[in-house]
Amino acid sequence: MPALPSTSQTCALAVAALLTVPFPAFAQDATLADILEAAADLVALRTVVISADGEIIAERGYDGYATTEPTNIKSASKVIVTTMIGIAIERGLLEGPDQPIADLLPDDLPQSPDPRLEDITLSHLMSMQAGLRATSGANYGAWVTSSNWVRSALAQPFVDEPGGEMIYSTGSTHLLSAILTAVGGQSSLALAREWFDPIEGFSISAWERDPQGIYLGGNELAMSPLSLLAFGEMIRNGGVTADGERIVSEEWIERSWEQRTTSRFGGHGYGYGWFLSDIAGHPTRYAWGYGGQMLYIVPDLDLTVVMTSDPTNPSGGNGYRDRLHALLGDIVEAVEETENGG
Repeated sequence: MPALPSTSQTCALAVAALLTVPFPAFAQDATLADILEAAADLVALRTVVISADGEIIAERGYDGYATTEPTNIKSASKVIVTTMIGIAIERGLLEGPDQPIADLLPDDLPQSPDPRLEDITLSHLMSMQAGLRATSGANYGAWVTSSNWVRSALAQPFVDEPGGEMIYSTGSTHLLSAILTAVGGQSSLALAREWFDPIEGFSISAWERDPQGIYLGGNELAMSPLSLLAFGEMIRNGGVTADGERIVSEEWIERSWEQRTTSRFGGHGYGYGWFLSDIAGHPTRYAWGYGGQMLYIVPDLDLTVVMTSDPTNPSGGNGYRDRLHALLGDIVEAVEETENGG
């Protein structure tokens, strides 16, 4: 994930201390209002929206932030890109997840390419198993200041074989955006707006582009929490909108939720942009963006939850993401209690 912007060490420590204030676990009879009120102690938290059975049952903004205002969802946008790859396959623009990428980006390959570039597939990019050195984390700054982000991503040295261990790299999902642009005949933003237009409330407000004009696949995308929830509801509903219009096949969603590797960010499973875990005893699929931009789907409860946070602070190693997981756990228990007549 992108590195934290430089601050003084004292300030960084103070922020980290605030972010890691323990989030209280509630008894099962806590109401959603109680839970969202207590969540105000998470000082980086900006919004929470909860939908059950397709209806918003609770939402709250903190410190003046609103669920209707666009925010940078950071790497949570990776699931939007991987879903677009599924749509492109279903529309015949791409052959399938096992299609090699070298033939899709022939003009951007290094002059003397490593032969293993021929072995990287769309699936490898979506599951972060390309084998190329990461362009995220400590390498992110150098990558986004290069003159050509696509060529720079493809020119990274191999640190594993294609299909090997997970190497989290936004360069991989940016290559997917470049591929969508090439096969779709228009920008990734234009394709997203066209393909997701039937989803009521879906809207992308802004999206950063690279020097060649390709929209950054998997980062720096702005949409409102309610818009992200609308996307999540379509996924939870098996790829169909509330009005019954199909956006992507249910088979693709299930494929996206198959564990293909294990994330070093907490040891959770990882599919096509989705992290996979059990939270409060329920299988949960979630998208996670830097700072704590979260889209959670709990399929067996028909539950979709969006949380947004300050996008300039970390959320992994300092425990903040785990506080958000705990918050989701309390939400799950409250919803279960309501469904059981409590």
